[in-house]
Amino acid sequence: MTEKNTHFGTVSAVLRRWRGLLLPLVLIGVWQYTSGLSATHAYAFVPLQEVGHTLVLLIESGELWINFYGSLERTGVGLLLGIVVGIGLGLLMYYSRVVLLLVNPLYNAIRQVPLLGLTPLIGLWLGNGDEAKVFIIALAAFYPMVLNTYEGLRNVDNRFREVGHIYHFTRWQQFRLVLWPAALPGIVTGLLLAIPFAWITCIGSELLFNAGAGLGNLMMTAEASARMDIILICALVVTLLGVAMNYAVMRLGNYVLRWRGAAL
Repeated sequence: MTEKNTHFGTVSAVLRRWRGLLLPLVLIGVWQYTSGLSATHAYAFVPLQEVGHTLVLLIESGELWINFYGSLERTGVGLLLGIVVGIGLGLLMYYSRVVLLLVNPLYNAIRQVPLLGLTPLIGLWLGNGDEAKVFIIALAAFYPMVLNTYEGLRNVDNRFREVGHIYHFTRWQQFRLVLWPAALPGIVTGLLLAIPFAWITCIGSELLFNAGAGLGNLMMTAEASARMDIILICALVVTLLGVAMNYAVMRLGNYVLRWRGAAL
């Protein structure tokens, strides 16, 4: 009886671990079934074997790698700039009343405007090259990092602050040993928000600024030639990249915040 219970417990644990794949597998099955209903359905829902064949051709020709690295480099640079500047401004807003009064109204007003709605204006300023694309991506990462840094510091529990006062910490020690560790969960949350925003704006900017290598550019070319298989491959690659970066940040956050005893 014990062995039977152990077996069922093991199976149950495996099912719980992989249950997140259930819905994607169902959707893949529905997609493949729908693609075989008619020629019209096969155009809208490209058969998986055709997608696989096209993927092999794109890899062998190097076209996928060139556009993959173009988007990844662009997103990485923009994300890094947005994170650094966003955290810096969040710190300034917290520590300087003057900066808060001057910047906060403008920040809250501008972040209400959809980023891709600013694309024509940014294009007039910076052209349609990498500078404009990286700027839009950085702006997408900048917004959540400013907000989460500032709110993370502002909402630190007063009991933690009192500990610093009891030990007569200097301002730097108060920040390094009390405020920054307590604000880190909010900052990590900002990072998790910045990653999908960065990828959305990367692909959007590449679609609108159709110059240079990038997955968005490849999708535009595929749309012009009615290549649904290539569009699907690009969308899947972006999804996998976003998931991988999100997973890496979660692992890093769990390591840095291991003192909390709870996973993100």
